[in-house]
Amino acid sequence: MVITESKTQWTGASVDEYIRSRANEQQHDDCRELMALLKKVTRRTPRMWGPSMVGYGSFQYKYESGRTGEAPLAAFAIRGRDLVVYLAEWPERSALRSKLGKHKMGKTCLYFKRLDDLDMSVLQELLVGSIVAVKRLYG
Repeated sequence: MVITESKTQWTGASVDEYIRSRANEQQHDDCRELMALLKKVTRRTPRMWGPSMVGYGSFQYKYESGRTGEAPLAAFAIRGRDLVVYLAEWPERSALRSKLGKHKMGKTCLYFKRLDDLDMSVLQELLVGSIVAVKRLYG
């Protein structure tokens, strides 16, 4: 069996350089606001995880397969014209999302164009709920 190393690892790269190199003017402003919110919610400073994820805090996970690793407790990324916030799944997430504003949702990826399109208090609730769900699952 071949065990591959996760690409989502702390890299030591510059968060500011990542934002400068990827973000348009609107995204730059939104990233700064999002960073303030994530710092407030996690009480952690941002670090680059992999080539394109800004993460806050970390947790250790172990899957049923036995694979283990470390991942950011909360994170966001710039994906082309969208910003993405990563959210764990938990029962109340769907109800909160219905109040969030204009966005799309993948399994764990919340995509949006601008923070102005979202209700920031609902986004904060989603982030807090995600962190609680991760801590409940992984300790």
